[in-house]
Amino acid sequence: MGALEATRSAVGPTALALGAPEPVASAAAGAAAGLAAAVAAQVVWTPVDVISQRLMVQGNPCPASRYRGGLDAFRKIVAADGLRGLYRGFGMSILTYAPSNAVWWATYSLSQKTIWSGIGCYLCEYGVGVQEIDAGEGDSSLQPGYKTVMVVQGVSAAMAGGASALVTMPLDTIKTRMQVMDGEGGEPITVGRTVRRLIKEGGWGACYRGLGPRWASMSLSATTMITTYEFLKRLSAKGHESSLP
Repeated sequence: MGALEATRSAVGPTALALGAPEPVASAAAGAAAGLAAAVAAQVVWTPVDVISQRLMVQGNPCPASRYRGGLDAFRKIVAADGLRGLYRGFGMSILTYAPSNAVWWATYSLSQKTIWSGIGCYLCEYGVGVQEIDAGEGDSSLQPGYKTVMVVQGVSAAMAGGASALVTMPLDTIKTRMQVMDGEGGEPITVGRTVRRLIKEGGWGACYRGLGPRWASMSLSATTMITTYEFLKRLSAKGHESSLP
């Protein structure tokens, strides 16, 4: 999130200064921030992902299991392939999650703007989900209520999660297969070889296996994550304002 906020705060004003419309600048800032966050996260996450995928593929631990837990898997992978083994699929992870994050944050930003532009006038006209804010000097303004903001953010996150899942599902399928499959005849595991095996097994549709559950999972997790994240941001902003003299 640190990389995301730093990138977004730098790209947004730059795009506006170059003359980009505000919606375009916001989407560009979100996409660039998502890319930066994905690269930073995968440096840490890929080894964990490799180990967890290996453990899931082998099933429940038993005397014949290849790995007897996370630490044992770590030691055996490093002994067999060195640190490079822990980063198997790192390139595919970047190719998967960087576009995924870029699509997610850009879609999230655009979805919020679209929703607000569609319901903003309705809320103000009928006084639904809004609250009156004292602007000083006897003036006041209407702003969306806390619950309304949370609902819009949640819906936008679900839409962004669905779009991201649809766009990046084939890349995620290839990445996962690269992390769990063993080489045949000592041949290196490559993207091309992995894709050919997938297509041979089930055609191009094999790249979209599990799309429904992935769509639901990403939408649900995105909704939970972003509403919590935005809530904590608001709390931090209020705490900062209250500490000012």
